[in-house]
Amino acid sequence: MTDTAIPRFTGDASPYAGGDPYADHRTADFPFTHLVDLADRRLGAGVIAANDEFFAERENLLKPGPAVFDPEHFGHKGKIMDGWETRRRRGAAATEPHPTPDDHDWALVRLGAPGVIRGIVLDTAHFRGNYPQAISVEAVSLPGSPSPEDLLAPDVKWTVLVPRTAVGGHAANGFAVDAEQRFTHLRINQHPDGGIARLRVYGEVAPDPAWLDALGTFDLAALENGGQVEDASDRFYSPATNTIQPGRSRKMDDGWETRRRRDKGNDWIRYRLAAQSEIRAVEIDTAYLKGNSAGWASLSVRDGEDGDWAELLPRTRLQPDTNHRFVLDGPVRATHVSIDIFPDGGISRLRLYGSLTEGGADALAARHRELGG
Repeated sequence: MTDTAIPRFTGDASPYAGGDPYADHRTADFPFTHLVDLADRRLGAGVIAANDEFFAERENLLKPGPAVFDPEHFGHKGKIMDGWETRRRRGAAATEPHPTPDDHDWALVRLGAPGVIRGIVLDTAHFRGNYPQAISVEAVSLPGSPSPEDLLAPDVKWTVLVPRTAVGGHAANGFAVDAEQRFTHLRINQHPDGGIARLRVYGEVAPDPAWLDALGTFDLAALENGGQVEDASDRFYSPATNTIQPGRSRKMDDGWETRRRRDKGNDWIRYRLAAQSEIRAVEIDTAYLKGNSAGWASLSVRDGEDGDWAELLPRTRLQPDTNHRFVLDGPVRATHVSIDIFPDGGISRLRLYGSLTEGGADALAARHRELGG
């Protein structure tokens, strides 16, 4: 089901007339974009197959950042677009030149982390007269690493997340999703043909409890393991969720950086762990934050929604562009963690290493079953 209160865009955009190509881009504030993008390449997402990508490669769908437009960029096949674009469909004969109502193009997307999908954005930026007339989105959950042939097998049962819906050109077409299930793959359909610049899939990671149990000790806050940012004091330069992305930061804006404070306060992030856990070690990384890293940091923990906050790591001096490691005196039980930085600045990553408690593992397994895992 989709939320009809979300703005809908249909029809062509005006031809590009010069200047800022985003000046007439149609978009809206969608209620789910604060959630993690399950189709983020950093999590391991990929567009693993498409029936047609004649004009522009399917992989462009998941590129970070907004699509770019160069009005002078042409190749031997025509205008080069920053998105996924298929050729124009034709009918079966001169007497039937138009595609049939069922004709469509498709792309298969592997989510970077399996999860519950709350919203989808299919942005047709710069596709002004060559966007699809309509789109639809289906999802499925399959174990392991299925091939495109596995996903397209006739016995695979797909769930419709977005029914066939008219969309607009040069617009961020957003759809709320109401399907309390865990999914691993999407099938993006454009009817009958056309181009889509970017795909974003917002939701909540639902990790495999068996995998976490096999790992034993793992990063309890990592997005890929089910950790999440619940709130942050400031997201001026970059999102707080960057701090729990996979791998080390590779540039300054791949971490979390706040605006400069001119008061006596401090900035902070609140995290929810994968489940109730015992933390044994901590990493606070300030990679690529050199003249703007946090000066000091402290950590607090809470066990349960109504538990009291207790100090995990006292206010500690941080060095720029440095990975700081702390081994705790003993395991500390928690469901939530807060980092306070003083007075402002940023960190690139926070890692909280430990293992699930018996209660945490049971709760995660129960949730996995509820979601059809």
